[in-house]
Amino acid sequence: MGSDSVYTKQQRIAELAERLPAAVLTTLSHHVDMEWMREAYRLTRKDASAGVDGVTASDYEKDLEGNLRLLLERFKSGSYRAPAVLRVYIPKEGGRKRPIGIPALEDKILQRVVVMLLTPIYEHDFLDCSYGFRPGRSAHQALERLWQVSMSMGTRCWVLEVDIKSYFDTVEPRYVREFLGKRVRDGVVKRMVGKWLKAGVMEDGQVAYPKRGTPQGGVISPLLANIYLHEVVDTWFEEQVRPRLRGKGELIRYADDFVIVFSNRTDAERVQAVLPRRLARYGLAIQESKTRLLDFSRPRDDESRPGKFDFLGFTHYWGKSRKENWVIQRKTSGKKLRRSIRRFYQWCRKNRHMPVSEQWDKICRKLRGHYGYYGITGNYRNLKGFYEQAKRSWRKWLDRRTREKDMTWEKFNKLLKRYPLPEPRIVHRYT
Repeated sequence: MGSDSVYTKQQRIAELAERLPAAVLTTLSHHVDMEWMREAYRLTRKDASAGVDGVTASDYEKDLEGNLRLLLERFKSGSYRAPAVLRVYIPKEGGRKRPIGIPALEDKILQRVVVMLLTPIYEHDFLDCSYGFRPGRSAHQALERLWQVSMSMGTRCWVLEVDIKSYFDTVEPRYVREFLGKRVRDGVVKRMVGKWLKAGVMEDGQVAYPKRGTPQGGVISPLLANIYLHEVVDTWFEEQVRPRLRGKGELIRYADDFVIVFSNRTDAERVQAVLPRRLARYGLAIQESKTRLLDFSRPRDDESRPGKFDFLGFTHYWGKSRKENWVIQRKTSGKKLRRSIRRFYQWCRKNRHMPVSEQWDKICRKLRGHYGYYGITGNYRNLKGFYEQAKRSWRKWLDRRTREKDMTWEKFNKLLKRYPLPEPRIVHRYT
């Protein structure tokens, strides 16, 4: 019943945003009540790591109603103080590490509250070229759109790959406030977003207050990123760039990862030249080594194949179909495949002493998750490769459970009859 009530309120907000597309909305927080808070808590991950205060979901649920009621009062009165975000690092390709932020539990709840308020507004405002972290949209829809656009341009096609350098570390908080203020000026919401932008970061017990950037990991970070890039990239391309193009051009963006497809090379070169200045105006920079313009025109039978590019974990390239026609094909990018294999290998190593039945259950979930994303038409060979590497990794670390090392392939194949692993399968079929 609570979810229906919240949904009804969100519908009203969405209708208001649609009816007043150019208006600044000044009253939103009055929608937030205990039902809204309960729904926000329901949508908050309970198994995530604790923030700087060490409070876990199980601790919070000991007096859930009381805690939520007090949090609601502090949210509306402005007395809530956003704690620093705990910074941790996760490994990246090449031995590097990526910082992410872990907000405190109450921060996560309030961020979900604000996301639930803002999403109905911005889902009306955001353009079709944006696919990341939006309800009802996915990476596979972005991939399908990219395929359709590139195939339609076919004989004359150039792809501009763009990589924004350290996006979440370089975002300018003043522009976040400015862009948000174009549509929302509710005092409670603006104050709350401002507190998150100033909350600081705790690392090794010390709190720092960087002047730029927003920590990754927060519930509201993807929405703020979309609002930022909607103004800086999407609207700019649609309103200023597209009308000036001689040929066709289409932007496809997933969060801070985007490509632009052109039918005219001169258009592509002009946009490539002006894009760094556009981003620099708002504190962002191009990663030169990962940004390039690629001739992606359909090859002729007497020509060598054009280049290939990576987007959303897939390598895109031209190949022959079963009917000997040139089509754009996709496969798991080499970097993503190596990382997936390495992570699986490390998991088997770390959890080799877990009961076999539990290992099997978790491994099946990992394989299905991999197929669920990478199981795309034309990618069966790489799915099979991952599956075979997964079997080798599991057998190797089962073999090292004891000193005898008696998990031969013959014995392992018998074990697979009792604990069969899910075979590779294509989940997303595109024509």
